[in-house]
Amino acid sequence: MEGRNTVEEVHCQSAQRGYTVFYRNHEKSNVISDIVVAHPTSIAMIRTWPYILIMDTTYKTNKYNMPLLEAVGMTPTGKNFTVAIGFMCNEQATTYRWALQ
Repeated sequence: MEGRNTVEEVHCQSAQRGYTVFYRNHEKSNVISDIVVAHPTSIAMIRTWPYILIMDTTYKTNKYNMPLLEAVGMTPTGKNFTVAIGFMCNEQATTYRWALQ
């Protein structure tokens, strides 16, 4: 991981593989605090079918004690597709708003 923490490694690996990466840094430490990763095809699909978006998080169930966000969309034929996944620093409303933007 070349001196990167786990979230920074997610950022690096995702960007190298062509995923769109959204992140923000902690104000004081300048370390990545939140990250959301989406494949370009998933972004195109949610722009085409933006009518249903389901978001869920797992809370403190991973070794990083960070909520893991998964956003899922649905096509008109009822097929689900992953829109994005990410790690969030907390489950506050402001963090969800950031993730949705």
